[in-house]
Amino acid sequence: MKIHSSGRREFIGGACNLSLFMGLAHLLPSYAWGEITKHARAQEEIGPFDLTIGRTPFDVNGRTGSAVTINGTVPGPMLRFREGQEAIIRVTNKLSEATSIHWHGVLVPPQMDGVPGVSFAGIKPGETFTYRFPVHQSGTYWYHSHSGGQELEGMYGPLIIDPAVPDPYKYDREYVIVLSDWSFMDPITMIGKLKKQSSYFNYQKRTMADFIHDVRNGGLVDTFSERSQWAKMRMDPTDISDVTGATYNYLINGLSPEGNWTGLFRKGERIRLRFIDAGAMTIFDVRIPGLKMTVVQADGQNVQPVLVEEFRIAPGETYDVIIEPKNDEPYSVFAETIDRSGYAFGTLASKAGMKASIPERRRRPIRSMGDMGMGMAMTDMPGMKMEKQAVPKDDSMPGMEMSHSAQSSISKSEIPGAKPVKHGSDTHGPGNSAVPMETKNRLHEPGTGMENNTRRVLVYTDLKTIKPFEDQRTPEREIELHLTGNMERYMWSIDGKTYSESSDPIPFNFGERLRLTFVNDTMMEHPMHLHGMWMYLENGSGSFLPRKHTIIVKPAERLSVVVTADALGDWAFHCHMLIHMEMGMFRVVRVANRKPEVKS
Repeated sequence: MKIHSSGRREFIGGACNLSLFMGLAHLLPSYAWGEITKHARAQEEIGPFDLTIGRTPFDVNGRTGSAVTINGTVPGPMLRFREGQEAIIRVTNKLSEATSIHWHGVLVPPQMDGVPGVSFAGIKPGETFTYRFPVHQSGTYWYHSHSGGQELEGMYGPLIIDPAVPDPYKYDREYVIVLSDWSFMDPITMIGKLKKQSSYFNYQKRTMADFIHDVRNGGLVDTFSERSQWAKMRMDPTDISDVTGATYNYLINGLSPEGNWTGLFRKGERIRLRFIDAGAMTIFDVRIPGLKMTVVQADGQNVQPVLVEEFRIAPGETYDVIIEPKNDEPYSVFAETIDRSGYAFGTLASKAGMKASIPERRRRPIRSMGDMGMGMAMTDMPGMKMEKQAVPKDDSMPGMEMSHSAQSSISKSEIPGAKPVKHGSDTHGPGNSAVPMETKNRLHEPGTGMENNTRRVLVYTDLKTIKPFEDQRTPEREIELHLTGNMERYMWSIDGKTYSESSDPIPFNFGERLRLTFVNDTMMEHPMHLHGMWMYLENGSGSFLPRKHTIIVKPAERLSVVVTADALGDWAFHCHMLIHMEMGMFRVVRVANRKPEVKS
């Protein structure tokens, strides 16, 4: 057969790529090859599963490090179940240290939740532990180690649960996209550097050129005053992420941008993308230039469809979106870090060997004094600028009207805590370096770095469940929790105390409906994760509040969730920034039967 020169180049390029991938095959799970479709599911629903935890050399861009792997791969293998079946997973520890697996977002008995020291002893070296639990839900979830820094070293993988009844959304093909961060620096060294200098990995600090620019635009007095206030707080407005692209490589399904993860499609297909942020310390802003995304699921729970061009996803969160490529051209899957210091990248293509162009990164954001609640008016940001934008009907979803933008359908007055609240006199002691003058609900805002975005960005007020939630009771009590930290000491806490300083469980009464109110006293985002129970986000959606297991709390934000305490036992509750959790932003929630009242 004669091959034309252009075809020969394409064939040779494809062969080289195939050779490269064959060399990586032992390090990549099957779904990283971009060929998983609905028709391949049967092979992945067979159980029980056997997982082996060990150390394996891991290569990124020609440099080799040591990863904590599951069955020899990073990420670990995809586990797939069907709602209603029993999950059986045997985990064997080949490490020289104890390990564990937590089934993130999956409601399981306490002893199966996989958090050492809470309701589980951990898996010692050489031991095999069998996780066994009924599967009562469906959706996109994931699993990861809850032992030390093992998650940071590569120990995580996707977990998909197919519904017992037909899915409400039609699609022809699906891909799991696991976003993560990888460093050749070990966790102990990383934490040590942050303890010595909290901004160690921040290579994007303001310079004299920035000062001159600000003086020209805002005047010398205002510029000097603003810089002085940051100096008094001993904070840096460019300190957006604690750990950055200075040490991190950002991956899609274990591949760096150079590895070019590729998902194949046929023009006109409806493709479901299951995004999982398995990053230890990274918030990503995800977009696919040239394509709009219909968000159909958040944290494994179906939501009314929302058409967006970009969404923010924090460690622990998952979002399912449906796209429909109209052309045969390659499309980039671009996950830019919140601080713009790096990105994960892959390609959606109509044939193997194609690579989409990499979008230009945006300028790194800068915190404002308003972000710290220091009395300056926080701008309403793009959410409010988009109030008059028309949200199109999704004609490809028969019988489903697209949910109108929450910015236009929900006013701020309907969101609990929308009015600024002055901070109380309790500054939470030395565990908290500063407190905002006032906090308020910021659910309608897309977040730092998205302020002037011309794209339609998903915000939390967009999310509405498909059906009214079951428990419509008014919460009978409220617990207010302040997220606190001291960057000088690099310590993180709740109400000014680390877990070791305040290890008494937070008491929940079994069966009660209660409200948790988070108040973020810090200048960092904190994705808060509750094990064992759902958090219903009070975003103004009435009886259609979305259920989430992980929620981003923005700087100087006050937001509330309601919880039905329907799971007896001890449950972990923490920030899902791994190092924040390790440094103290962790608690245990204890759900127990009410003590009978003693009659006098």
